[in-house]
Amino acid sequence: MTKDLLVSRKALNEATIADAAATQLAEGEALLRVNAFSLTANNVTYAVFGEMMQYWNFFPAPDGFGRVPVWGFATVAESRHPEVAVGEKVYGYLPMSDAFKVAPGGVKRSGFNDTTPYRQEMSPVYNSYAFTKADPLYTGDTEALQMLFRPLFMTSFLIDDFLADSDFFGAKQVIFSSASAKTAYATAQLMKARKSVAVAGLTSARNVPFVKDLGAYDTVVPYDAIASLDASVPSLFVDIAGDAAVRSAVHHHFREALTYSLTVGATHWDKGAREGGALPGPQPQFFFAPTVVEKRMGDWGPAGFGQRVADAWKAFLPTAAATTKVVESKGLEAAGRVFADLIAGHVKADEGHVIVLS
Repeated sequence: MTKDLLVSRKALNEATIADAAATQLAEGEALLRVNAFSLTANNVTYAVFGEMMQYWNFFPAPDGFGRVPVWGFATVAESRHPEVAVGEKVYGYLPMSDAFKVAPGGVKRSGFNDTTPYRQEMSPVYNSYAFTKADPLYTGDTEALQMLFRPLFMTSFLIDDFLADSDFFGAKQVIFSSASAKTAYATAQLMKARKSVAVAGLTSARNVPFVKDLGAYDTVVPYDAIASLDASVPSLFVDIAGDAAVRSAVHHHFREALTYSLTVGATHWDKGAREGGALPGPQPQFFFAPTVVEKRMGDWGPAGFGQRVADAWKAFLPTAAATTKVVESKGLEAAGRVFADLIAGHVKADEGHVIVLS
């Protein structure tokens, strides 16, 4: 009997381990045994926006609970699909469970898509599983960094591409909230390399030294000093924190000088991440990465898109290694504790948590 880690949708810091549904395979299905996955602020965002963005729907759970999606590695433990062999290792979108079923379709040397009917209503980007033996981003000695940064870096790559493709909406400066978050500083590094806009990071007072040491930002400002930024500079806000007070402070300080406001995450999930309301300047727009993926797949083709991401990823790996202390824990119970710490904001900015199951 396999196990699931179930999170209460009403109290995200509460989790329980339960027996999973039966895993008997039908013809064409495979059972993936989860090896390991990362837990970051990205997973908190999945939970906070689980209803709005359908993240809860990828891996069904009993009423009132959810299985938070994670990114990591799994191995084919059983297979009734002729093109998917037992022992194949994959990278992709997983539940916080020790095993789960997929219905592989479109199997190629590079991987497959899960064609399970209930997953087809959501973005296909999350249904793709890459065979590690043919994955251009995979190396055996960087698995932890891949789990921690690869999904976040993909988002960072897409934010940077989306904003650059829009000429930064006329902004001369891009401002990030939650500047210590991995998604934020990976995006900031990509933007800084373009040398076309200034990059500023907003963070808590305790994280100012860490964020400055990253070297990804031209300016680092604690949240209580937002007013010290020059309000006349055309600026673009990338909101990783989802903090209503921070969002309001940025909008009221820059007002019409704010050219665009992009909502990406909810690291400050308990401080108004889902609250709306009119603000001065442009109203916040939610960033949905799969839309950009689909556009660039059309523009560049799958191979061209993959190569651009791979090149950017390899250039970022040294930064990932230098800025992160990998913290490894074992088992679903440990996953529940780490997720609760993330929810409570108790995880240090330089830590990267990996959960090993098998």
